[in-house]
Amino acid sequence: AKELKQMVDNVRRGDTVVTAGGIVGKVVKAPGAEDGEVLVEIADNVQVKFLKSALTDVRAKSQPADAKS
Repeated sequence: AKELKQMVDNVRRGDTVVTAGGIVGKVVKAPGAEDGEVLVEIADNVQVKFLKSALTDVRAKSQPADAKS
């Protein structure tokens, strides 16, 4: 749980994230740690605001996807 909290708090623009609902997208805007929202692009020209608490996985730009995905 500590690792997940640290990953979510350190999310940056360009990271790929997975939400609790299973939506995968790319972070477009990640304000400071005190702000609880991130802007995620889920398709071309489709951006959605998510609460950081709804993120279940954060993958760095260069990190490959798991074989399970």
